[in-house]
Amino acid sequence: MNPAEPSRPALANLYDGLLREVTGDHGGEGTILAHRVYRREDAPAGIAFVDLVVLPPRSSIGVHRHADDQETYVILSGRGRMTLDGEEFAVHAGDVVPNRPHGAHGLVNDSDDDLKLLVLEVGPLGGER
Repeated sequence: MNPAEPSRPALANLYDGLLREVTGDHGGEGTILAHRVYRREDAPAGIAFVDLVVLPPRSSIGVHRHADDQETYVILSGRGRMTLDGEEFAVHAGDVVPNRPHGAHGLVNDSDDDLKLLVLEVGPLGGER
């Protein structure tokens, strides 16, 4: 490698490694599957984490809050019901749901198929709201 050329960042793959079981995530129902692709200590600047998450039928991520981070849910496949700051609404493949810093959010798979999503968290944001 030429010293004048910038080094390429390390690559991560969503499917490398096994999805781990998480029971009662944030007080949710059932057992979901999750794979943390990036962690704050390994990720590019500003990224807290990137997760691939699978919610089997009738499982959920309980309603919860983060501190000064912004978390975004990207629904890859399936459908469910999202709670965002007290409002509940349907989500399906292709939906991108930003969860504001300090906001309350959760997700239920109310279908008969797996719901797959990417969870992207950035922050801390330094008090921005």
